[in-house]
Amino acid sequence: MDNLTIAGKAYTSRLLVGTGKYKDFNETRAAVEASGAEIITVAIRRTNIGQNANEPNLLEVLPPSQYTLLPNTAGCYTVEDAVRTLRLARELLDGHSLVKLEVLGDPKTLYPNMVETLKAAEILIKENFQVMVYTSDDPIIAKQLEDMGCVAVMPLASLIGSGMGILNPWNLQIIIDNAKIPVLVDAGVGTASDATIAMELGCDGVLMNTAIAAAKQPVLMASAMRKAVEAGREAYLAGRMAKKLYNASPSSPTEGIIARSDSTTHQAARKST
Repeated sequence: MDNLTIAGKAYTSRLLVGTGKYKDFNETRAAVEASGAEIITVAIRRTNIGQNANEPNLLEVLPPSQYTLLPNTAGCYTVEDAVRTLRLARELLDGHSLVKLEVLGDPKTLYPNMVETLKAAEILIKENFQVMVYTSDDPIIAKQLEDMGCVAVMPLASLIGSGMGILNPWNLQIIIDNAKIPVLVDAGVGTASDATIAMELGCDGVLMNTAIAAAKQPVLMASAMRKAVEAGREAYLAGRMAKKLYNASPSSPTEGIIARSDSTTHQAARKST
């Protein structure tokens, strides 16, 4: 079985999805189900998972018994905010340790602040969190995060919510080639082909939210993304043919075909009889 393994646990789906930006919890649940995702991210600062007793609780529609919840630090711009948020998540989820860390640099681009991210990761790992970390596509930084003890690195394809797809496949390839932990594209995916390309590069998985939630038909897009990730993974494992600018090599066998000269000789023979 070609499973995705993160922090020692195996998952059959390589698509991870977020739970924000949907019109209501019913649409959230329908989209998650259509995606086939087993790991779902939850923005603790924006989604109620029990911290607000009088508000609808996401866990009532997406129970932890059926999904692996991945609390994240979306909206955090400092080490202190990120660490505090994930400590709260662990309390709310009865000691849950698998988390997604992101420390943003500014509210306009939502680009990661890697100096703060490295500091936060170090603190969280010392406190026995299993850290999946959102990062820039810098191969050196990605390797540092791995060496620190992060359980997965999650480089951006392009800016969060941009839908621009993979802008720098070369850096992603270097990260993938050097990593001994899972590499998952996080941020920037806009449509199914983007997810397929990420998987064809050799990514272990793809995480997305806006690409599904902001689609005209989110549930249908979730289904498309499920198939795209599966197709990309199969293509990667199959191994694509080499690219060639030009090669006069036909795709069909040439043995046994009638050559033009043979045909001309045959016609001449018929005329002489």
